Formats: sequence, C-alpha cells, structure tokens
Amino acid sequence: MNHTEESVLNHQASRQLAKLAEAVHGCGYYPTEIKDFNNRGFRGWWHAYFAYRAAPLGQASEKMVTATFYNFAPRMVAKSIPSCWEIMSPAMVRSTHLELIDQAMHRIFNDEQFEAPFKAAHSILRSISDKLPVAGRPLFASWASEAWPEDSMLAVWHGVTLLREFRFDGHNIALIAGELDPTECHVMMSANGRGDPATIQKIRGWTVEEWQHAATRLRQRGLIDETGNQTDAGLVARKNIEHHTDRLASSIVAVLADDVESLLKLLSLFSDHLLSSGEIPGIWPPPNVAALTE
Repeated sequence: MNHTEESVLNHQASRQLAKLAEAVHGCGYYPTEIKDFNNRGFRGWWHAYFAYRAAPLGQASEKMVTATFYNFAPRMVAKSIPSCWEIMSPAMVRSTHLELIDQAMHRIFNDEQFEAPFKAAHSILRSISDKLPVAGRPLFASWASEAWPEDSMLAVWHGVTLLREFRFDGHNIALIAGELDPTECHVMMSANGRGDPATIQKIRGWTVEEWQHAATRLRQRGLIDETGNQTDAGLVARKNIEHHTDRLASSIVAVLADDVESLLKLLSLFSDHLLSSGEIPGIWPPPNVAALTE
C-alpha cells in the first residue's frame, strides 16, 4: 500500500469513526431523560445544552463559549451563559448530566447483548485521552481532563465525546483556515443542501440580515451563486475544509492503530440500535427543531 492509498483509508476510517461517535454522543442530547434539566431550574433545552457542553471548561464566560463553540451567534450564547452557572456550578452540571445519561443509556441498551460490547469499547477508548494532542483544542482538552466514569456505558459515552470534540476543535481550525466565519459556514452548508436557512438561523441564533450579509460575502468570493446554490468553487472550498478536518483528525486513527476496525464494529452496533429505536435523529438539522427551541 502506498502513502496515498494509506492516507485515503485513514481519512475514510476517520470519517466513519466521526459519524458513529456522533450517534453515541447524541445520548447526551436527545433522550427524554436529558429534558429533566428543565425540572432542575433550567429554562429549556438550549439553556441546559450550553451548560453541560461547556461545563468542563469551568465557569466559562459568554465570550469563551462563543469562541470555542464557534458556530453560534453571540446573542444565543448570552441567553444561557453565564446565567446557567447561577442555577448549578459546572461540577454540579457535570454530575447531573452524567446521572441523566446513565439513566438514558441503561434504558436504551437494556438488553444483556450490549454488556460485553460496551466493556470492549470502553477498553479500546480508555487509551485515547492521554495520547491525543491538546494544543489548539480547548473543548477536547477540557473534556480530556474530566475523570473517566467507571460504568462501561458512561465510559463509552465519555470516550466518543472525546473523539467528537477532538474532531470538532479541528474542524473549527479548518473553517478559520478556509476563511469561513461562523455565519458563512452555515450559509455554505445550506447552499450544499444540508438544512434550510430558516431552520439553521433558528437553532444557531443568526438573524436574516446577518445571513444575507454572509451570503453577499460568499457571492463576492464566487462560492455561491445568485440563487444561493453552491458554485464549483464553493464545492472545492468545502472539500478542502473537509479534507483539512480529516487531516487534523488523523491522529485518532494513529492512536487507535490496530483497534480501529474493532471499534468501528462496536460503535456500529450501538449506532444502529440508537437509530432504529429513534432515540437520536441521525441527521442534522434534527427534524424536530421545535423541541430544541423551547
């Protein structure tokens, strides 16, 4: 196998891992148990979301969360940060979130057939947190500093969250290198047929005016056309960002080494069950947007 072939296979494995990790990571967002944050003082899904995703950063400021999450309008972050820390400390948010995820996962994966696979996946994932680089990756670094849960299901959720946030930080680096700001990257996504402007604006907080200004900038660069569709140059720009993201995530595959295929099979088992049961949406934007704007 030559270097090019190996690179292609590594990128394919990296993307497949990202897709499967995202599915299991979704257990921290979508199951009904997570909505119990609303019974503990939080004001809706997003108020809790910003708290539990940012909690490993400590009592983070609005600007810190806006910077590290990258793709949300500052006004949307400000609705939750820092008011969420008046309801619960970051440590309390973390323990509450894990409690609810534990309830959700043990309900969803209540068949004994999953016990051994979760233990096997835990064993593989446990090696990653101290081997992946943290430089330039604030979300991954903060999550990697958290203690591993002892329960295998929770530990697998924590492990895939590390994979997810490692790639997420890298994707933000690629977006900046590709000169797409937080609004422009969503306009480009919509131009590529993934989500519509009204939906994305609602769940990311951008105004119609901000969206239109971003679209104008992208048209001036030749990345979208007058109808808002992606141009050939836009397709190349998106592919370059995706390949850059893959390159920045390649150390995951390197760290997992010979365990990559085993982990892919295990995560596929969990992902298939989550998707078939309807516990996670499996697509973005999620179809039930109204539930995320309450």
